Amino acid sequence: MAEFKVAIIGCGGIANGKHMPSLQKVPGVEMVAFCDIIVERAQAAAEKYGVPGARVYSDYKELLAKEELDVVHVCTPNRSHCEISIAAMEAGCHVMCEKPMAINEADARKMVEAARRTGKKLTIGYQSRYRADSQFLKAECEKGTLGEIYFAKAHARRRRAVPTWGVFLNEYEQGGGPLIDIGTHALDLTLWMMNNYRPKYCVGTTYDKLAKQKGNTGNAWGDWDPEKYTVEDSAFGFIVMENGATIILESSWALNTLDVHEAKTSLCGTLAGADMLDGLRINGVQNGRQYVLKPDFNAGGVAFYEGDPNARPEVIEAMQWYQAIKNDTDPCVLPEQAYVVSAILDGIYKSAETGQPYYFDNLLK
Repeated sequence: MAEFKVAIIGCGGIANGKHMPSLQKVPGVEMVAFCDIIVERAQAAAEKYGVPGARVYSDYKELLAKEELDVVHVCTPNRSHCEISIAAMEAGCHVMCEKPMAINEADARKMVEAARRTGKKLTIGYQSRYRADSQFLKAECEKGTLGEIYFAKAHARRRRAVPTWGVFLNEYEQGGGPLIDIGTHALDLTLWMMNNYRPKYCVGTTYDKLAKQKGNTGNAWGDWDPEKYTVEDSAFGFIVMENGATIILESSWALNTLDVHEAKTSLCGTLAGADMLDGLRINGVQNGRQYVLKPDFNAGGVAFYEGDPNARPEVIEAMQWYQAIKNDTDPCVLPEQAYVVSAILDGIYKSAETGQPYYFDNLLK
């Protein structure tokens, strides 16, 4: 007997590349229903990942009305994350929503409020937390190795790697470009390491300097169409927290730079510092001497869940999520944490639009 009957809403790239293959490795999970506005994609997913007789839908509302489910995975474009996640929770389902939580603070707020109202668990797909380097650094931060972390950088810089498929370049569907797509991972990692979710204000800038160039772009996935490129190609944020800590967020899909890092963080504390720029490095002073510690992640590790400590991050993410549901414990990524990430991203976009600092005066408590 399956412990969890699961539906996948949105059967595109992230569902096929991450969610469905990972769920196949989770004991007790059965994928019983699949939904996509392109019904052929849902059919293909059902045939590859579903139980015998798995149902296929083109309308998520019909799916939620007809199916008896435990968990829904929301893998749709960003704009519909809020609407579908809330509907699923109100239908009695726990929800794993792909990142980012929502296209703005208001929608993210509604999702947290729905989780609180329904009593259902809600988590967001920030799988970078489950990498070996992230887990090691988080443990050091919790031990106090770095002391008070008062300056950090969140790195999400690509040189020429603009995703040219799907709706990535569509501002209406996605709510933005690299800031909301990959900047969200870097910011989540940074806030999580700092355990600081109280932003005071931010200043943001966005650019589309390279997006308007046509042909011979040198892009990893082929030339983009500047007519369809309606989001930024790079965005940068300066964030001041209530306790005075500072975070600089750097994100780009296309930027003339050789300094390329994605889903990484740099931290500066009163006792030590750390960065992920050349593997994980922790720096400090000991016995009057400067030191750099570089852990060896090829030598095994401690299991984050009961299983293989060397499993891929997305598999660990899925395992811990279902353990949290089974044991009625908190998932690793709390909705309140993901809400703050979305609020800051929204603040950076609003600051860039107005040319003024954005103050976080009314955040959800």
